Amino acid sequence: MATIIKLMRKGTIHRPFWRIVVTDSRKPRGCVEQLGTYDNLRKPIKLNLNEERAAVWLSRGAKPSETVGRIFMKKGIMKKAAELKPAGKKA
Repeated sequence: MATIIKLMRKGTIHRPFWRIVVTDSRKPRGCVEQLGTYDNLRKPIKLNLNEERAAVWLSRGAKPSETVGRIFMKKGIMKKAAELKPAGKKA
């Protein structure tokens, strides 16, 4: 299954917040697992994230979207995922 990690919009008009979800790339809706939430309207920005599960999904080959990739880089999750990959596999 080709999986991607992306933001899913929730909330009301003019008050959105985002869920960070793992989903099948062939299906436009639904999610396999919710990894956390991201609310960029709050000051400071509110981010709840299960970093261990995110690193596991990345090590399994899930591709993050651009925005999620930037969030993961700031939190250091990409390095954790690289450490979890088996030594024989290169991505």
